[in-house]
Amino acid sequence: MRSAGIVSASIQEGDQQVEAALRPARLSEFEGQPKVKEILSIAIEAANRRGEALDHVLLYGPPGLGKTTLANIVAGELGVEFDQTAGPVLQKKLDLSGVLSNIRARQVFFIDEIHRLLPDIEEVLYAALEDFRLDLLIGSGPGARTHSIAIPRFTGVGATTRQGLLSAPLRGRFGIVLRLNPYDADELKRIVLRSAKLLDVTIDEAGAAEIARRSRGTPRIANRLLRRVRDYAQVRAAGHIDAQVAAAALDLLEVDRFGLDEIDQKIMQTLLGKFYGGPVGINTIAAAIDEEPATIEEVYEPYLIQLGFLERTPRGRVGCERAFEYFGIARKGRGRQESLFP
Repeated sequence: MRSAGIVSASIQEGDQQVEAALRPARLSEFEGQPKVKEILSIAIEAANRRGEALDHVLLYGPPGLGKTTLANIVAGELGVEFDQTAGPVLQKKLDLSGVLSNIRARQVFFIDEIHRLLPDIEEVLYAALEDFRLDLLIGSGPGARTHSIAIPRFTGVGATTRQGLLSAPLRGRFGIVLRLNPYDADELKRIVLRSAKLLDVTIDEAGAAEIARRSRGTPRIANRLLRRVRDYAQVRAAGHIDAQVAAAALDLLEVDRFGLDEIDQKIMQTLLGKFYGGPVGINTIAAAIDEEPATIEEVYEPYLIQLGFLERTPRGRVGCERAFEYFGIARKGRGRQESLFP
């Protein structure tokens, strides 16, 4: 399978180290998401005044919008330790029990991809989040018994891109549930300017705006594109990024003005050109462009739907009128099938 394109919001090789360096440490430094920041700011200040642990927080939304960053910020604003794991990492009850048995008062315990927790692990987490206790099974067979250990009150922070996959009991344990939405171009421009300063890259506002416009509303993609444009500028433009340099670099990377890359364009051109705009099944499109159906559904389709280029119907995928206009493809009939219907 082909690796995810440059405008995929999924974490790619080299992203984590750079993201850590660019990650803001305080809410005041975090761009965008004003409603989320306001709710968190009030809750954190109230918890600090009372000297208590913050209520458990669930962050959900598309990848690359800053869920992990906000979890780190919560710990920083509370002035407490931060411990991090991920749903797929926790494979046995003992894995989670070991972490919870060492947790400290008011500490932030962050679980990324929390929707991927196994049911057995969830059962252990229920008691920890609600009653602040850890239930351990000692022994086996007829002599087995359950022993409960009290644990300090802590703040559990969960992050997920698929809130619908969380079980209702687990979702109900979180007192603060916040959705992160895609960023607008002005917010992304400020993020690009801040990141460029931290990376010691010279860039003007027009260059930052060009990168922001093609970043699909996602800070992770904006920072990734900035690094690629920086490389181009250092080799072809004396290191300075303006609108012309940014546009030339992004055109070379085949990232168009809507942030569509080569694979996005193949999907749409295949749907509009080869299959007359649909309806056509996802497996047929995947076979035509040599890509996995799941990758198309999870990585590429959501943004194409947001742009109004693509529609999911019970009969399959259908290209919208806006897509025909943008790609300059004339809408045609479906060949000989047209003759079946007068």
